[in-house]
Amino acid sequence: MAPHFAEVCKTLSDGGVLLKIETNGNNFDPSKLKGLGIRSVQISLDGASQAVYGRQRIHGNLEKAIAACKAVVAAGLPLEVTFAPTRLNIFESEAVIDLALSLGAFRFNTGQLMRLGTAAKLWDKLEPSKAEYAGFLRILERKEREMAGKMELCYKPFSMEEEMAHRALQPSGTLLILPDGRVKVAAPLPFTCADLKTQDFLSAWESYKAAWGTTAVREALERLAADPKLSARANEWTELEQDLPAMVSR
Repeated sequence: MAPHFAEVCKTLSDGGVLLKIETNGNNFDPSKLKGLGIRSVQISLDGASQAVYGRQRIHGNLEKAIAACKAVVAAGLPLEVTFAPTRLNIFESEAVIDLALSLGAFRFNTGQLMRLGTAAKLWDKLEPSKAEYAGFLRILERKEREMAGKMELCYKPFSMEEEMAHRALQPSGTLLILPDGRVKVAAPLPFTCADLKTQDFLSAWESYKAAWGTTAVREALERLAADPKLSARANEWTELEQDLPAMVSR
């Protein structure tokens, strides 16, 4: 939808940055990415039928998403599929896994629903039950065995608690850049640690790395691991109040 999207991708690729593109596939032309350093294109398939997909993604068109998956593979680009389980679609999870394989995906990503954005606002209506999650995990474990050598299933760490405990030991290496240019430390945390309106990318990267070593981030990870409901505050973007390396503009 952004007319300069392909240009931004080319600039990053020419600079040696490997790109992972995440999209719903409904307004996406992968042909513009040919020849670039694309690590993967990840398309959300939150249902195996239009009825279910359309309930979870209002006005979403499953046929367009499937067509985009096919176009990615046809362009010679690596395809990932992601699935966000909710009460609305978790019963179609196995069918979505099979669909992803048939479309040529090399990886299927999923895990517990994260309490972020729209999901946080509608949590009581969307969160699957413990029984539904248990059944979902059994399906994932069985399909992982069945898909061995055909498609990778990524679902560990499965819960927010597991993810945050993991991140405390092994911080993320991905900069999450907000629409206004600020850089977040992690999607479930409210902290920003850099600003690309005033910094170049390398100085922002240094600030980002330093943020993961701060007491504030470590304590926030511990609180979030103990109480995943705190992720509902993730969009309260606040500057990390810590002594970070000098932010130099060039």
